[in-house]
Amino acid sequence: MTGDSHVWAKRLLVLGAGPGQLGLLEAARQRELYVIAADREPGAPGFPLADRRALISAEDEPALERLASAEEIDGVIAPGIDWSVAIAARIAGKLGLPHALSVESAQLAVSKLKQRERFAEAGLPFARYAVASRGEEAAAAASELGFPLVVKAPDRQGRRGLALARGREELESAVEQALAASRSGLCIIEQLEPGREATVIGFSLDGRYHALAVTDRRSASVPAFGVSLEHAWPSSLSEAELEKTIEIAGRAVASLGIEQGPSYVQVIVGERGPLVVELAARLGGGHDAELIEAALGIELNGLALAAALGETIDPQALAPRHLVGGACTCFMIAPEGELVAVHGVEEASALEGVKRVRLYREPGYVFTPFRSRSDRAGSLLVLGPDREHAAQRAREAADLIRFEVGDSSVSS
Repeated sequence: MTGDSHVWAKRLLVLGAGPGQLGLLEAARQRELYVIAADREPGAPGFPLADRRALISAEDEPALERLASAEEIDGVIAPGIDWSVAIAARIAGKLGLPHALSVESAQLAVSKLKQRERFAEAGLPFARYAVASRGEEAAAAASELGFPLVVKAPDRQGRRGLALARGREELESAVEQALAASRSGLCIIEQLEPGREATVIGFSLDGRYHALAVTDRRSASVPAFGVSLEHAWPSSLSEAELEKTIEIAGRAVASLGIEQGPSYVQVIVGERGPLVVELAARLGGGHDAELIEAALGIELNGLALAAALGETIDPQALAPRHLVGGACTCFMIAPEGELVAVHGVEEASALEGVKRVRLYREPGYVFTPFRSRSDRAGSLLVLGPDREHAAQRAREAADLIRFEVGDSSVSS
């Protein structure tokens, strides 16, 4: 898209230009939208895909509202990050723009505490929890719930404000971390439920929920507790477990009043059956949409763009085509230090089934110890005849890619 074509192109404000927004930014460029991307990081990897870069935090609502008004946008979207979902909905409401979510639903979706209240009203199963504002309350809750416990800020995402407390010796620091990150001065203390993690990727159209895919989710352990390392499709859950998981996901989406647009629901499946962990009323930040498109032919990024711009969506666009038997998104972790070069990308890309290799950072970027999802170095999308083959190929490809930091080259 060049020259004067921008005069009549629809103008979209995208909140965030990090790894989690890359797929949507690419889809917006393919649609020849005029994209204004807002991110506080000058080196955000999604900026080259935007027509205008705005060095504004995706959480700075007053500045974003001024930007949206000045740019006379046609729509605003917050893919891949939670808190900005409500900001996007409020900006759209103030400017009289179409939007997938109502302000009320968006505000419910960005609060883990409000979510649980709605889940309880809807009779949905989830882990037992308590709310604390100081250490004494947390200690009392721990005595009632028992260890291990997950401690989290109710209004943060990723690993910020999230910790695992396996005993009393870890509880105090976990609570301090969560309260320091919390916007509300509260933290949630919840039982750690054993079981398999699954993600239900869905899209709501005119009030009807469509479960597009269920993936197995593999997460990191301490100190990056809860950070996703791999999503594999189709899920290994049994037919009965899948049916119940999808049913619970649909009820969770309905409980927040979500009638339009993408969502994903994290579920843990253990002895008690599927339990809701949390819900996000947006595209997932782990390239879920790209996996869906490669495996099922559903252009989820395009659907999210259409919903953000208030466009009519044909229900047939949600019909799966089952292009492959299995698919896997695998994330890569770099060693600590300043990135000098990345080796093995061509070899990995040449492996059978490797659909895409994404590198998130350029040479000169300094990798810190792996603690959160923003510390991941890249990802691979790999296809195969079934889930096991796709996941195995993804790990083989990841083993070929080496991130050289400083004067050493270390495997991912």
